[in-house]
Amino acid sequence: MTQSPTGSTLSEAEDFLNAHPEIEAFDIVLHDANGIGRGKIIRRHELLGLYKNGRHLPISILGLDIVGEDVHETGLIWDQGDGDLRAWPIPGTIKALHGTNPPRGELLMSMYHLDGAEMTSDPRHALRRQVAAMAAEGLHPAGAFELEFFLLDPDTNAGIRPAAAVLDGRRSDWTEVYSVDHLHGMEPLFSDIYRAAEAMGIRAETVISEYAPGQYELTLDYRTDVMQAADDLVRLKRIVRMQARRHGVVACFMAKPIEKYAGSGMHFHVSLRDDQGRNVFAEAVEGQWTDTIKHAIGGLRATMGESMLVFAPHGNSWRRFVGQSYAPVSPSWGVNNRSVALRIPAGAVAARRIEHRPSGVDANPYLVAATVLAGIRHGLKHRIDPGPETTGNGYEGTDDLPMPADWREAIRAAQGSAFLKEALGEDMHRTFCAIKAAEQARVAAWIADVDYALYLHNV
Repeated sequence: MTQSPTGSTLSEAEDFLNAHPEIEAFDIVLHDANGIGRGKIIRRHELLGLYKNGRHLPISILGLDIVGEDVHETGLIWDQGDGDLRAWPIPGTIKALHGTNPPRGELLMSMYHLDGAEMTSDPRHALRRQVAAMAAEGLHPAGAFELEFFLLDPDTNAGIRPAAAVLDGRRSDWTEVYSVDHLHGMEPLFSDIYRAAEAMGIRAETVISEYAPGQYELTLDYRTDVMQAADDLVRLKRIVRMQARRHGVVACFMAKPIEKYAGSGMHFHVSLRDDQGRNVFAEAVEGQWTDTIKHAIGGLRATMGESMLVFAPHGNSWRRFVGQSYAPVSPSWGVNNRSVALRIPAGAVAARRIEHRPSGVDANPYLVAATVLAGIRHGLKHRIDPGPETTGNGYEGTDDLPMPADWREAIRAAQGSAFLKEALGEDMHRTFCAIKAAEQARVAAWIADVDYALYLHNV
């Protein structure tokens, strides 16, 4: 047996197999730069061998674009002969999947070189590195993501439209924000989502009807381990997609699937605790903010422009940023204000945190969390003043901090960013930027329907 660099043990696999004699196969999943789960389905008898020796996977699996094609500019394909590396199980992540027939389990994996060194184009390692750097500074991040998404009709012949209620087929094209009765139509689906989350050990909490027809939000329990928070998010997305499909609807995690309605965000709530477990963002007198939270916000504001490619990684991501849309359009900050990018939510002082609002639900949560933690560290190190708080309508204000105007500018800003290279690590930065540049080139070469609508008969 080869020593696992993740700390996984054979006994964990043996105990799971003994507790679940019904499970016949396992999805083994690692996440690439886009946050897409890649891997294999293995049979039950293969599991112990995987825990003993890891599983060989090609290095190119971390150099794929959004549709699973090689991006040669990453240097992870033929430059290295597309050789095998070794993926290892993440301890504590082997779980039963709900509702599969025949029964299957799921296991998260992480990539390493054959000698056990971290393969640093794996997004998990970027986040682990930032968590370790904070721990060396006596700080320990905690957090949770929010998951917004659309449930859509699988028949796209009539265009993209909200799914009919799975309970009785009723349709609504109204916004229905916060309507509890509207949620009842999707109750069978959400019941299966909650059961599947519980089987995974994920504490999915409140569900609401969000600010667009067919849009919903699920919140997740706050975690003292932000890696666990990111794991919760990627697993919950997979659960929602899988259970929606079983109920005959499509779960959509595009940032902006429907032009005239609000897009879907992935807000990240984060706080810091010291070695004694105290929340260092919590003020002694309510409303008199600590230097720590102000400097953290200052760092996030100062680095937001060059980091936007992480928060809005796709061409569609940028369609979400419009005024009066609940998506921020500047690196503003404020208190109990949903028009800003960095919000201090109302609530108990002991639970004081920052809500980071720029990311779309299409972003990779491991890279988002790594970049946010790096921005906080930058602000604390340099004691950056966040500037004046935004009050009232944040869409009406102006900000002197530079922000990319579009996806192409965001790619250029990310490519030239020393901060982002440090935040993600040199290899992850190169891989991510190369994949995004290749995606942008693909989109730029695409002749879209709008071209024909505007120019076919008019020029």
